[in-house]
Amino acid sequence: MDAFVDLFLHADHYLAVFVSSYGAWVYALLFLIVFAETGLVVTPILPGDSLLFAAGALAAVGVMDVVTVMLLLAIAGILGNTVNYSIGRAVGPRVFSSSAEDTWFHRLLNRKHLERAHAFFERYGAIAIIMGRFVPIVRTFVPFVAGAGAMSYSRYTFCNVVGSVAWVGICVMAGYLFGNIPIVKNNFSVAMLTIVAISVLPIVIAYLRSVLGSRGV
Repeated sequence: MDAFVDLFLHADHYLAVFVSSYGAWVYALLFLIVFAETGLVVTPILPGDSLLFAAGALAAVGVMDVVTVMLLLAIAGILGNTVNYSIGRAVGPRVFSSSAEDTWFHRLLNRKHLERAHAFFERYGAIAIIMGRFVPIVRTFVPFVAGAGAMSYSRYTFCNVVGSVAWVGICVMAGYLFGNIPIVKNNFSVAMLTIVAISVLPIVIAYLRSVLGSRGV
């Protein structure tokens, strides 16, 4: 776990070392990491935002081509979420199958939750999928739940493409424009934590509103 945290906080350093050692293979590495982070529910702790930001910063100094980076990683994000959705669609109904056993685990994985997930994604799915792209860990699980909840494939695909292009474009261009400013470059870990805090803020606000609303505040 410490290694993953260090990779997240110092993605710029590790990425630069990889480029100096393996050159153009960095594109394949970035593609695989983004694909795994968005496509496999078992790898939510892989760096996403920090890696995109660092790639943009390196592209700004000519180490990589910014257009190639954005195109490849947008495709990786789209394919990753498509696979994740497909897995959720295939195994979700089985995972969320009803059970007569009265345990917290079986109550959690109950078909009623699956039906609620379906209703949620049909009503709010576009916002959840597009905005969820910008929240670490959440972006790994949203596609799986959308698939398990049987959100229509055509609607999901549209949101998937928009969300991936927006996420990759914003993060990479942020690194391209600001990643080499001395105060940002010398405090990369602080910049990454700030980005995460800003990403999570909408969820915190929505949660607080729901809690306060349920209490009639």
